[in-house]
Amino acid sequence: MKRAPAVAGQFYHSTASKLTAQVEQYVNKNTKREKAIGVVSPHAGLVYSGPVAGAVFSAIEFPKTFVLLGPNHTGLGAGISLMESGQWEIPTGTFLIDEGISFKIAKSVPFVDKDSRGHMFEHSLEVQLPFIAYFSRSVKIVPISILTASVEECRILGEAIAAAVTSAGNSVVIVASSDMSHYLPDSVAREKDARAIKKILDLDPEGLFGTVVSERISMCGYLPVTTMLFAAKALGAQSAKLIGYATSGEVSGDYDRVVGYAGIAVR
Repeated sequence: MKRAPAVAGQFYHSTASKLTAQVEQYVNKNTKREKAIGVVSPHAGLVYSGPVAGAVFSAIEFPKTFVLLGPNHTGLGAGISLMESGQWEIPTGTFLIDEGISFKIAKSVPFVDKDSRGHMFEHSLEVQLPFIAYFSRSVKIVPISILTASVEECRILGEAIAAAVTSAGNSVVIVASSDMSHYLPDSVAREKDARAIKKILDLDPEGLFGTVVSERISMCGYLPVTTMLFAAKALGAQSAKLIGYATSGEVSGDYDRVVGYAGIAVR
């Protein structure tokens, strides 16, 4: 199955030439690249979250495969939907799914569904691909969309991803796609987001999950980030670095209702 672009022309430009030019505004070819186990990257329209996402993908060494974890905004499909095989297409490239890794995850986690419906119209993973394609069109991907999960299910999935990555023998980076607080005054969003970011920087998946839930932080991708942190810790992560933070107010000029964007690398 080839998954066609769902949000081209909405979240990013729909032609290859315009999309390349758009991405070039947000990447830095001179940034020193460092090896990463996982990253957090935002997924709004590129005009808003592009500077943070571009900084993330400019700052890491590219692997053979990206495992992409994103929230399911559409409500379609299973609680956790894995697209196990096929291709994903955007205007600037087509990505093969790494079936070696996807098959291992599907086999070892019984509550993961081999389901493409959760990916049909979902933007959270697709919006990562223009940045990935800009630097490499040979990278493979493993797309996983999370609608609902307990912290224990995040742990099980994260550790299964880590085991699949280890057995693959190839370089892999786990991308957790998430925006931060939604539609709050800028100062409030920054304060709330700082609490969640601290838990990520502390490599504390349980703490992140608990903080987001108890403090009602409207971080849409906290389940993917929690899962990524469990996977990264199982793969030996030692530290995390905040690469960038911004809010939509910096672009729109509306500081009364902003969305926050954080970029983080886990090493």
